[in-house]
Amino acid sequence: MGKHRVSYFFDSDIPNHHYGPGHPMKPGRLKLAHNLVLSYGLYRKMDMFRPHRASAEEMAQFHSPEYIDFIRRVSPDTAKALGSEAQTFNLGEYTDCPIFDNLFDFCSLYTGGSIDGAVRLNHGLSDIAINWPGGLHHAKKSEGSGFCYVNDIVLSILELLKFHARVLYIDIDIHHGDGVEEAFYLTDRVLTCSFHKYGDFFPGTGDIEDIGSEKGLGYSVNFPLKEGIGDKDFYRIFKPVIQKIMDVYKPGAVVLQCGADSLTGDRLGCFNLTAKGHAECVKFVKSFGIPLLILGGGGYTINNVARCWAYETAVLVDEEENITSTIPQNDYSAYFEPNQNLHLQPSNIQNLNTKEYLDKYKTQILQKLSQLQGAPSVAM
Repeated sequence: MGKHRVSYFFDSDIPNHHYGPGHPMKPGRLKLAHNLVLSYGLYRKMDMFRPHRASAEEMAQFHSPEYIDFIRRVSPDTAKALGSEAQTFNLGEYTDCPIFDNLFDFCSLYTGGSIDGAVRLNHGLSDIAINWPGGLHHAKKSEGSGFCYVNDIVLSILELLKFHARVLYIDIDIHHGDGVEEAFYLTDRVLTCSFHKYGDFFPGTGDIEDIGSEKGLGYSVNFPLKEGIGDKDFYRIFKPVIQKIMDVYKPGAVVLQCGADSLTGDRLGCFNLTAKGHAECVKFVKSFGIPLLILGGGGYTINNVARCWAYETAVLVDEEENITSTIPQNDYSAYFEPNQNLHLQPSNIQNLNTKEYLDKYKTQILQKLSQLQGAPSVAM
């Protein structure tokens, strides 16, 4: 297959937003990742775009207008006065979704990039579109959740569905992609597939038995994992499951959420993937040559997030063999001390995922996928 045409979305305003002191989600990590992409010269291999700011009307394609209107109106100054309304929407004090300055602007920027990427794929202008600020998979129709306010993933999938009968969503964040699964739980036009830590872990959903309902029965796939999984084991389950989905479902487009909290040493995560192992999943999905939207997600050890997404950008533009493992001098070199190495070493954390456990769940998932009745088709 020839070179892929890759588009990349970034607005330098995004990293300037702050969730507040002590909050683990730091939009500043995007500045580090973008800077590495520039330092490695990867921008020469892509079309670089500043995303449009998604409007309230665009967001209301999925979210309730009242919820979006509240995000637009509220600010830290008015948050107290609007306290009971904020509570209804699971925002503000005592939640994991604080109200901060220019919240709506933040949402419209990260969402705009995801929608723009989907539009470019729809019109055949790109084969791959990358929006690292996107991938906020926990947001619900009328609720913030898990540091996510507007579900850019659902909105970009709705955009893809205008041109494609079937869209596949894959999630390799350590947390279950609950907001996306819930949005499409009753339809066969979107198959969602999430690999995540399960059991006494946020958001608490994503059991292997959660497989969709009504028309969507069988079109939600969940692989619940225990802590400590490393590159080899992860890829050993990821590859056959995704291969089977591709064979059975035949999606017209794919959205891959690349949450980097599944990396070793993450501040909130407990997996043991290296950036190379994480990127193997990206590489495998890319190999199918299907229009592909790549999004970010979680990731709370910010220098490792930057390492991972910069390396995955290199993979997506076929440059992984050509970039040095020593990070080039850049404006944020201090963040990559002491060794300036692009690649991570796994830790010696115990892997609680036995071969028997992984094989059992893999077999169960593959059997369920075999029962899907051919690929559903719709009159477009």
